[in-house]
Amino acid sequence: MGEVRTEITLVNIEDQGVANRGYMPQEQVRRLTVNAVVDTGAWTLIINEETRDKLGLRVEETRKSTVAGGGTVPSQVTEWVEIRWKNRKASCRAVVLSGEEDILLGAYPLEGLDLMILPKTQEVTGAHGDKRYNVVK
Repeated sequence: MGEVRTEITLVNIEDQGVANRGYMPQEQVRRLTVNAVVDTGAWTLIINEETRDKLGLRVEETRKSTVAGGGTVPSQVTEWVEIRWKNRKASCRAVVLSGEEDILLGAYPLEGLDLMILPKTQEVTGAHGDKRYNVVK
C-alpha cells in the first residue's frame, strides 16, 4: 500500500475552551489545516516543532520515542490537541519529533475519529459510514 494522506485541522484545545467561555473571539483560536500522512504504525499524532509553535502547544514532558528502523530519538509530548476531520472531532496529546516534515495521523486518533483506510483506493473513510460510531462495552 502506498502513502495515504488526508486533510485534518488541528486546534489548540485551551484556546477553544477560552473562546467557548467568551473570553476570546473564535477567530483568535489557533488552528492549522494540514495534509497529514495516515500512519497506522504511529500510535498518536506526530507533529514537528513548527506546527507546535503555530498552535502554541505547551510541552508537558520530554521522553525518548522509538522510530522506524529501530533506535530512539528525543521527543516532546504536548498538551491535548483537537483533531478535526470533516464532521468528526477527537483529541489526543501530540508527540513532537524534531526535523519531522510530515504530520502523521496515528492509530489512536484514527480510532477516536472512527476512521479507516480503504486499501484498494487508498482513501480515508468513516469506519461505520458517514456517522461516527463508538462502542462502549
